[in-house]
Amino acid sequence: MTLTRAGFHEQHAQGAEAEAQRLFAQKPVLQGAWLNWVASQVYMLRPAEYASMVRRELQRLQDSSES
Repeated sequence: MTLTRAGFHEQHAQGAEAEAQRLFAQKPVLQGAWLNWVASQVYMLRPAEYASMVRRELQRLQDSSES
């Protein structure tokens, strides 16, 4: 049985959030090298839908850290 988009999102939301937080935590450590590093980390995530979820969560973390 194939998962619906909503089902996939629901099943993987916590994992994507945790992964984004793990990646975002490296920003102060890597500083200027972080952007290239995090892009390469997200690129390796599979499936693509999961990578997109992590990318959106990273954007949310980035936005909230700037405000």
